[in-house]
Amino acid sequence: MNCPSCGATMRLNDDEDCLTCEYCKSVFFPSKDDEGVSVLEVESGEECPVCTVSLKHAAMAKIRIRYCTKCRGMLIPMGAFVALVEALRAGEPGTLVAPTPDRHDLMRKIGCPHCHRQMETHFYNGPGNVIIDDCEHCELNWLDHGELMRIVRAPDYLH
Repeated sequence: MNCPSCGATMRLNDDEDCLTCEYCKSVFFPSKDDEGVSVLEVESGEECPVCTVSLKHAAMAKIRIRYCTKCRGMLIPMGAFVALVEALRAGEPGTLVAPTPDRHDLMRKIGCPHCHRQMETHFYNGPGNVIIDDCEHCELNWLDHGELMRIVRAPDYLH
């Protein structure tokens, strides 16, 4: 992405939720969508396991994730998952709530965007009645559009 102020290339630093201009030092914070995702417009080098478009770096509650701009799925590191849910519960979560999952989704077989091994598809072992996919090898969770908000807004979430 180019800087809106001077047109120079903007840089995405590790673990930041903004882009910084290498020339004028301007900082750009992208707007949030209905789930609170800020797409950072920098490709991650991984493909969406559902629709095969390039995943982009994104941020939610100042936590970095990878995001599909087509199907709006999210690749979230397992180590950041609980912190992300807690940060969203404490702050202003998005407005979207996903519908109840279809049990047929348990039959889905998708590959990990990072290592390409088959991800394990299962009900999330927490609140929200959500089916997620995970790769234990890469320590990544894949959530379809709206599923994270379903977990965040679940009434039986325990701290």
